[in-house]
Amino acid sequence: MNRTMLQEAVSGRVGGGAGLSRRTILQGAGLGASALLLAACSTAAQGRPEAAVDRSESQKSLRFDSRDTYRNTTGEDYPLLGRFSDATGISVTYTNAVSDDNLYYSKVKDQLRLGQDIGADAAVLSDWMAARWIRLGYVQEIRRENITHFDNLRLMFRDSEFDPGRHASLPWRNGFTGIAWNKEAIPEGLTSISDLWDPSLKGRVGAMSAMRDTLGLIMLDQGVDISSSDWSDTEFSAAVETLRAQVVSGQLSSIKGNKYKEDLKSGATIASIARAGDVMQINQEAGDQWEFAVPAAGGVLWSDVVVIPVGSTHRTNVEEFIDFYYDRQNAVEVAAATSFISPVDLRQPEIGTIPEAVARNLMIFPTEAVFATTKVFRTLDQSEEQRFGAQYQTILLGAS
Repeated sequence: MNRTMLQEAVSGRVGGGAGLSRRTILQGAGLGASALLLAACSTAAQGRPEAAVDRSESQKSLRFDSRDTYRNTTGEDYPLLGRFSDATGISVTYTNAVSDDNLYYSKVKDQLRLGQDIGADAAVLSDWMAARWIRLGYVQEIRRENITHFDNLRLMFRDSEFDPGRHASLPWRNGFTGIAWNKEAIPEGLTSISDLWDPSLKGRVGAMSAMRDTLGLIMLDQGVDISSSDWSDTEFSAAVETLRAQVVSGQLSSIKGNKYKEDLKSGATIASIARAGDVMQINQEAGDQWEFAVPAAGGVLWSDVVVIPVGSTHRTNVEEFIDFYYDRQNAVEVAAATSFISPVDLRQPEIGTIPEAVARNLMIFPTEAVFATTKVFRTLDQSEEQRFGAQYQTILLGAS
């Protein structure tokens, strides 16, 4: 295993706390030393695997690996899943197995490399991880003729830098990353990332360990268009050093994965870099205590996408499942239940069927003007992913 491969292994989301040891942070993220080594030694040197034979016609089932926050509707029985199965005869096993992109990848990458079935027929990944799978040949083509509702997607989500024409991935959920704060503790509110560095908040500020979210916001605050190809190492390093200074000074008390939400709920932090959908969910769980805003300098628009692993034997079933969720009426139910943005272009006839208070929420049903206040962190090439990821890890791993 060489240094470059090790850098690639730690280039995505790894949870941890500032100032902690390397071992503590890796364990907190669910990545022990052996798992990190496994992730690091990935290589496509043995060639691209062939897609499995599709057995959907005789096997009416599929397993869909997603995230806990993306449960399709509220309630224990997931009504939309039942409706899909009733309409198609396809049984669905819906899991929350993708708690962390790197951890999930470390578990399945050897099977993917060999073209084997990983147990899941579809997986929801961050767009940067999906780009890696596509680059390595670990996914199957998604046939457009089976996605009859593709034209329901917003134009901005019908294409991507890493998957031109959307033939290997399809958008699943979207959202905004910005700043959140406890309304009682900070009644005057916050408007910028720089506000998080106010001395009065020292030791009570949190951040997400997702590199593109946290550093993307800092770069925007520093005047960088993160969607443009006009920036590179200089601008990225400036953002890293800004974050490092806040960690070293003790301004930031924690940098975590999804558990940053628990720090907000417990009061350990009263302000944080956060995702809008997460803040809405914790407000539902623990009372309306937190506010979210897109910073004045701009927020990050992120995307999670669905891919079909190369070893899946139920490709047609998955395509039918995705298409079902691209139906506008189904899509509006999912958006309202999860508090995340649907990639489907939802219109008044559909939005009018949900409670008015939810329908007016611009963080769930944004207008074009709201989208315009955010930027997508551009796709990194393999070399940048390795360099930037390794540099970011020097903060997460407590290095000077």
